[in-house]
Amino acid sequence: LTRSLAAIPSRPPLLRHEPFTFLFITDTHLQPELNANAGCHTAFLKARTIPADFAIQGGDHVFDALGVNAGRATMLMDLYKRTANDLTMQVHHTIGNHDCFGVYTKSGAQPTDPFYGKKYFEDQFGQLYYSFDHKGVHFVVLDSIGITADRMYEGRIDAQQLVWLKKDLDAQPAGTPIIVVTHIPLVTAVEDYDAPPEKPQKHHGISVVNAHEVLPLFDTCNVIGVLQGHTHILERVDWHGVPYITGGAVSGNWWHGTRYGTPEGFMVVDVENGVLKTRYETYGFQSVDPHNT
Repeated sequence: LTRSLAAIPSRPPLLRHEPFTFLFITDTHLQPELNANAGCHTAFLKARTIPADFAIQGGDHVFDALGVNAGRATMLMDLYKRTANDLTMQVHHTIGNHDCFGVYTKSGAQPTDPFYGKKYFEDQFGQLYYSFDHKGVHFVVLDSIGITADRMYEGRIDAQQLVWLKKDLDAQPAGTPIIVVTHIPLVTAVEDYDAPPEKPQKHHGISVVNAHEVLPLFDTCNVIGVLQGHTHILERVDWHGVPYITGGAVSGNWWHGTRYGTPEGFMVVDVENGVLKTRYETYGFQSVDPHNT
């Protein structure tokens, strides 16, 4: 190593909280093709049978707003919102890269369009990043999407959000249990599971490129878990005592079967005594056009 890594500061004793259960439902990629609407409908009907206080949608609500025209993007969001009525519980939303409108030039959209980029998400779901409290646990939902100057996306927590995040974490009483949610992972080993792409990617989109600026903020507070989407796999990586848990995907391999062995599904999260216990619920969807990875 060219520089020494700072030792992990000791964290304060964890404050007590009430036990509860919530759902982490990510990467629905709703679209009229590939029977995705029926798949989401089935997943949501199963989800609402599970006793849970609320759900967190981990991003990529639709497929795809990045590269389509306004008419298609509006149709996709309408389809998502109609289908999501099946959930019948409170839902907290996370922005995903596919939830940004018209960023790719092939969309024909212009940056001056009224719901260009993240405005598409904001108009439907509200703030891009925010926090809330539930039964003694503090939740932080991040915006991990960076829109680049050449109209692509990358994984990034921007400078303004980093300032907000530090303030938000510092404002919590010492020992508060904290759960962080991000669409693009802060920590993942997904790039190790397959051969590297033949053509190098222009932008780093598989994980947050500046995660090294975010992770140290978790060293001095009681982050009990980070929930992540985007890669459509089930994965847990522990770093500095924090579990980084990637929650699969309702859409599996983008509605083409399983993704590295992870089938279509969503995650049930039990929170008790400062520990996240997760289980993955499948819902029996059969892809109309499977090609598993």
